[in-house]
Amino acid sequence: MTHQYEHILVDIAGDSAGNYATITMNRPARRNSLSADHLRELLHAFRAVGQTDATGIILAGNGPVFSAGHDFGDVAAADFDAVRRLLQLCTELMQTIQSVPQVVIARVHALATAAGCQLVASCDLAVAADSAGFAAPGGKGGWFCHTPMVPIARNVGRKRAMEIALTGDVIDARTAAEWGLVNSAVPDEELEKATLSLLERATRGSRASKALGKQALYAQLDRPERDAYTYAIEVMAAASQTPSAREGMNAFLQKRHAEWPD
Repeated sequence: MTHQYEHILVDIAGDSAGNYATITMNRPARRNSLSADHLRELLHAFRAVGQTDATGIILAGNGPVFSAGHDFGDVAAADFDAVRRLLQLCTELMQTIQSVPQVVIARVHALATAAGCQLVASCDLAVAADSAGFAAPGGKGGWFCHTPMVPIARNVGRKRAMEIALTGDVIDARTAAEWGLVNSAVPDEELEKATLSLLERATRGSRASKALGKQALYAQLDRPERDAYTYAIEVMAAASQTPSAREGMNAFLQKRHAEWPD
């Protein structure tokens, strides 16, 4: 995969976690704020990596913050239609993160606010350094964080979402882990190692099975329980007939290591 970007870096590497891509936001002077051009590059990169055989994607940021959210330089003088297009572009990125077949994990080293926090909440998994912080600061300003709160609320639940949204306060990494916004908070010097460790564990097994599982999990999360079961039964029954499922079951029965076809 080769493409020149202005605002991000894309690196493909391989180790015990398999082939994985790291997409790094690289606008440190602008605190990795999400301008329209930056969002387009992120969207392009996620789509491009999504079509490769990479097993996972790490989303990271360079500079003093992970991401400060929307770039007010794009918004301050924009009219209604322009702001709507920007928010639609941002939403398209968030939905793409959840639709690509790879496991996507955020590696959060510092502050993630507003749409930057939305990015973290939209990833499948997230690991934060102890020095990281998370906020939806619109609640204490003049432009409420309506769209960032969509995935944030689905991560942390109603009362905690209201606290984040209404106060605009920064919550620390340990609190974010306790509330479910990130999977874990680790000492700063262990962030990269902990992220790779979680990625390795989350990408074991059949890539095709994992991709279907990710898609189905997101599809059933917001359904009533009865509907979720109806949907999940059909998906799981169909998945039992795939080469990956058959290989996994046969390997278990034959007491051998599985050789995944995909």
